[in-house]
Amino acid sequence: MEQPSTQAAAASEPTLRRSIGLWQMTLYGAGSMLGAGIYGLLGQVAAEMGSAIWLAFAMSMVAAGLTGLSYASLGSRYPRAGGAAYITHRAYRRTLLTHVVGLSVACSGFTSIAAGARVVGENLQSLPALQGLPTGTLAVLYLAVVGAIVYRGIRESMWTNVVFTLVEAAGLLFVIAVCLRFWGSANLMEFPTLPETEAGLPLLFLVNGVVLTFYSFLGFEDAINVAEELKNPRRDMPLGLVMALVLTVVIYMSVAVSAVSVVPWQELAGSSAPLAEVVARAAPWFPAWMFIAITIFAVGNTGLINYVTASRLLYGMARDGQLPKALSRIHPKRRTPHVAVGLIAAIIVLLILSGNISQLASATVLLLLLVFSVVNAALVVLKLRPDEPHGAFELPIAIPVLGAVVCFAMFVARLGAGDWRAPVIAGVLLLGVLAIHLLLRRQLVIGNE
Repeated sequence: MEQPSTQAAAASEPTLRRSIGLWQMTLYGAGSMLGAGIYGLLGQVAAEMGSAIWLAFAMSMVAAGLTGLSYASLGSRYPRAGGAAYITHRAYRRTLLTHVVGLSVACSGFTSIAAGARVVGENLQSLPALQGLPTGTLAVLYLAVVGAIVYRGIRESMWTNVVFTLVEAAGLLFVIAVCLRFWGSANLMEFPTLPETEAGLPLLFLVNGVVLTFYSFLGFEDAINVAEELKNPRRDMPLGLVMALVLTVVIYMSVAVSAVSVVPWQELAGSSAPLAEVVARAAPWFPAWMFIAITIFAVGNTGLINYVTASRLLYGMARDGQLPKALSRIHPKRRTPHVAVGLIAAIIVLLILSGNISQLASATVLLLLLVFSVVNAALVVLKLRPDEPHGAFELPIAIPVLGAVVCFAMFVARLGAGDWRAPVIAGVLLLGVLAIHLLLRRQLVIGNE
């Protein structure tokens, strides 16, 4: 007797607005991958790969592509908010694992937004009018602007993402254009010097370089979390994500070749702003402040997308009974998960003001590699389950199997990189997630009955 009333109550609740088309989905996916990674990681990758930065991007594209295809297939099967958490729960039906996966993804989003906010704050400080303001204050002001856009609505967030993506893509295309005349002037297979006892391809450098550049492709969770807001999710989710991956890798590899063609990789490795250095040499007539502005747009776009993703993730988990029900509330006018948006803002402010987020952000890479391993394996489980619905984009089972193996291998490689602090921080985060699960265990049991 309670089922009709329950359904009526559910029907009366406001829902997420379906307003995203194919080209917006493509730019959203590309915007989640372009940005902070390529603008900030080029020097570190040069230290590992020498002039063969392009090779690291090509190989990480293969690794990212496997997981990206799995996410595209899952998005066409189950177009709803919740992302990895929902997929994990559907495949394994283990509340604890679902909770760990979902909150691990959320933690990665929080630290990414906070790190980007501090980068924006430091860049804003270089402007004469803002030099007297603390970095933390500028970062919090930036966060307030991003949070207001996310609260305002998915349509506004998407249009902002379109503008920011076009700006950051234009910045990278500008780098390629002014450097094109230098192509062919550098040896693109020059690696850092190895000990005399070593020979052949420097596999250690290659592994570290691939792990670093893999971070630049982390946009799968961002994409799948807005599947419920696509006009035609079964078609546009997989097609948009694949198009975004192809577009991103072409731009990345072209920028990598351009950079080492203008600035020796040894100097790139020692530069705090490698792309700005490349532009300064290839186009000395270009105003330095304009490239700083482009960098802010790029980092801001990553923050905007991570914010949308995190809010939809908490909303989806709360709706499925994995988090307090209040987080599943939708604003009746704005049609956004406003409670989740507000909670995320409070958490990120604490991270910004802590001033020690770089190690935490590095630890989230470990968490995400584990998440991707679990999600790839989940697709294998779901494909083998006969009563599961099929999507518009089905894959051979070998692809998610390879995706799970590659992500776990990269996780092990990251553990062996020699920096013990990142694994410790990741472990502490996992303990915190487990503690939250224990506190909410009674609610989780009731929510799943």
